[in-house]
Amino acid sequence: MNRTRGILWAALSSSTFGLAPLFTLLLLGKGYSPFEVLSYRWGIATLALTLFGIVTRRNFRLSLQDAGPVLLLSLMRAATSLSLVFAYANIASGVASTIHFMYPLAVTLAMMLFFGEPRSGRVLTAVAVSIVGALLLSLGENGDSGGSRFWGLLAACISVFTYGGYIIGVRKTRAASLDPTVLTCYVMGIGALLFLAGGSLTGGVRLESDGQTWLYILGLALPATAVSNMALVRAIGNIGPTLTSIFGALEPLTAVVIGILVFGEPFTAAGATGILLIVAAVSLVVLRRE
Repeated sequence: MNRTRGILWAALSSSTFGLAPLFTLLLLGKGYSPFEVLSYRWGIATLALTLFGIVTRRNFRLSLQDAGPVLLLSLMRAATSLSLVFAYANIASGVASTIHFMYPLAVTLAMMLFFGEPRSGRVLTAVAVSIVGALLLSLGENGDSGGSRFWGLLAACISVFTYGGYIIGVRKTRAASLDPTVLTCYVMGIGALLFLAGGSLTGGVRLESDGQTWLYILGLALPATAVSNMALVRAIGNIGPTLTSIFGALEPLTAVVIGILVFGEPFTAAGATGILLIVAAVSLVVLRRE
């Protein structure tokens, strides 16, 4: 039952998180800065989860021993979101999301290097295949977004390692004992404060009054953030970081389809091959013990 429940949470997390590029790009198109986008995204998601936690009578007390791991997880999760927004602003959202999907490789490598998991030639092969896939994606990315392809690709790569670190931390630190709703609420709340501070230092955070823009903000903050992050923590708690990772394939798939249909992003042969190689490489790793 826990396995089935975990699989359902993982599928929900990755599919809803795949909506993030859509609403992020819509807000960037309205002149929002990355810090403004993330201030609204994480701030509203925190309020929603806090309300949910109060209604369901969650215990929000946090011990001093838990504070350190929660702060570290917050920094890694915030770095992931910020790097992805920069990636979306500079390269095709489907490309950025597919590169981000390489995070299971980072998780597996870290588990082998630091947590005693057996080393495997299959993992090394998967890493090599994924690198080839990323190179093909970068060749297929034509840079029509108006940004810097180099910085966009670099930002997407950074998100791989910060998100991988977050997933490992959720399972391997004291934070694993916290209620998923409470942990997610703290992580997003701290992130929201960091983004508000960043926005204040880089031009401020506007007070939005336009109804259509608020629909974009709520779409980003609720399904693509509050739901996806809480579901992720629940999935990791039920089936672990490795199996949870394979369901992340829904994330780049959703982003690629949205990018093509909504934003007219190109879908080249090189890009398609790169996506297939990365998905195959990740599947090779996460299925090795299943």
